[in-house]
Amino acid sequence: MGPEAAKLIGAGLATIALAGVGIGIGNIFGNLIAGGLRNPAAVPKMMGNVFLGFALTEAIALFALVIAMLLLFVF
Repeated sequence: MGPEAAKLIGAGLATIALAGVGIGIGNIFGNLIAGGLRNPAAVPKMMGNVFLGFALTEAIALFALVIAMLLLFVF
């Protein structure tokens, strides 16, 4: 296996994290909807935590994409 193939395989493995991010974002907003249906008055109090969780989860996706791009174009 040459270095070019190793770069492509490494970039592909780095993007596996995006599947986990998709699952995490789905869980965050799915639980917000479930909690909001049980207690609609609590939704405004939960929104700050939901957006924080979304931002932190999305940051993982950005880190994974940065690693993939570094593997492809820098090394």
